[in-house]
Amino acid sequence: MSVSIDISGLSHERIHVVPSPLAELGMALHALSEPGHHPGLQGWATAVSTRLDPCLADRLCEADFLWRSTFSDVFAPFAGLPGQSTLPGATLAEELDQLDKLTDEQFVDAALEFTCQSTYSEPDRNLLADPAVQRRALDLAAARGPQQVKFTQRLLDEPPVVRAWLRKLLEDCDEAFFADTWARLSHQLAADARLKTDLLRRKGLAEALKALSGAVSLDESEQLITVDKITTGRTTTGSGGLVLVPTSLGWPHVMVLHRKGWQACITYPISAPGLTAPPTVEQLTRRMAALAHPVRMRLCRHLARGSYTTSELADAHGMTAPEISRHLSVLKKADLITTRRRGRYVQHQLDISVVSRLGSDFIEGVLR
Repeated sequence: MSVSIDISGLSHERIHVVPSPLAELGMALHALSEPGHHPGLQGWATAVSTRLDPCLADRLCEADFLWRSTFSDVFAPFAGLPGQSTLPGATLAEELDQLDKLTDEQFVDAALEFTCQSTYSEPDRNLLADPAVQRRALDLAAARGPQQVKFTQRLLDEPPVVRAWLRKLLEDCDEAFFADTWARLSHQLAADARLKTDLLRRKGLAEALKALSGAVSLDESEQLITVDKITTGRTTTGSGGLVLVPTSLGWPHVMVLHRKGWQACITYPISAPGLTAPPTVEQLTRRMAALAHPVRMRLCRHLARGSYTTSELADAHGMTAPEISRHLSVLKKADLITTRRRGRYVQHQLDISVVSRLGSDFIEGVLR
């Protein structure tokens, strides 16, 4: 599975490598709510979490589904502005102003990405006027939990109120911890952007994309960028541009914004924190055997993004719930996934800290 970007007719002048403070804030919030995805940031996450005002911490918990498992396009508002040529702002305030310029329909659609429902392939949805579409959004939110249902209903009923609430929340995060983090990271991100821009000019787009990530490639004959992802999607730059956004806090995630009508954007990591110690050889053998099955590998690629119910996985992979349950059982016995109950729903998630160690575990195991 992959996401592809048709770049036919795209000149190098319309390709930009630009850091985004709002995107990095989104990554920071994700790392705080899902520290298992970022073992190298646990010290930073712990330090920030312990200093947070309890009121702000509660507000972040209320909204963490917006960034826990899905990188919502509300963190890349520049891409949704008319003309598909706007770049990220130089400051967080500028990008929050860009967020305010999105239509209510754009904002609601992007904010509802947490529901597992891909809205990219539904360009004619009318979230704010079609009762059937709204009921579907609420049904999907129900599988996520009561907070998501409450948020979805509020979002559909009062988009301006939610927009103002989100902006205030992000501004408070900036004041509480992100301004200091951005001051430390912005120079590193700007330096990487300059290096990638220079590489693009000297050696071309193929070499620049190769430097972003091994998951990104270019078929020059087809004029097609392909990014290895768990989803399948396609977009085109058309008359717009392509924006490459470096992130320091986002490793190992590579995100592709391919929403219909929005400017294409790839967010790529610039650093890879270190990992932790290995398990026993017996555990390693069991885990590698569990991952040898192609269906379980596909499930792992899905579960790496967040926690999902058996029925959600069955729907996403075109299988029956009993078939999914059998594969989940094997993964659970290998200690590769964790399970938790949220009300009447049981959700499963890949244990990133375990999977991230498999390579070094194998080397130590065969040399021991």
